[in-house]
Amino acid sequence: MNILLIEDDSVFAQTLMRRLISGGCTVSHAANSSEALLQARAVRPTHIILDMNLDSESGLALLAPLRALLPATRIVLLTGFASIATAVQAIKLGADDYLCKPASLAMILATLNGQASDDSVSEGIVMSPDRVEWEHIQAVLGRNDGNISKTARQLNMHRRTLQRKLQKKPVSS
Repeated sequence: MNILLIEDDSVFAQTLMRRLISGGCTVSHAANSSEALLQARAVRPTHIILDMNLDSESGLALLAPLRALLPATRIVLLTGFASIATAVQAIKLGADDYLCKPASLAMILATLNGQASDDSVSEGIVMSPDRVEWEHIQAVLGRNDGNISKTARQLNMHRRTLQRKLQKKPVSS
């Protein structure tokens, strides 16, 4: 497997690269979007692991150019800030799959290979009620194109309460 890892966190990138290489993969790394496009043209990877937040850039913006450049390459978006809305958006923009950090190496490899990831059940990942609420808020917000007032009305919630909930980082599973 020839993988391009697009990740701005150098410590995480080095750790993941070591694990993938020890698993028999060939891995190249890019830390930002311009580097990623150059690497994609030069290396022609069969698989791409793309971080959603690249410093001040969004990995979502890279999906269309990567898909146009490498239509047969399997692209997996990896993020620490998962939501249903961004998962749907990522798939619409060209990602083949979407994984939440932290993800085990086995889960990453299975997803890269296009295998159904029922691993989340076997690994005991169950969403907390707070996480379910966060996911639901993100989904409704996405359907309303980011309109806070409309989303608050649909959720039967005060607009300021919704804004406070959105300012918090997503709760862990």
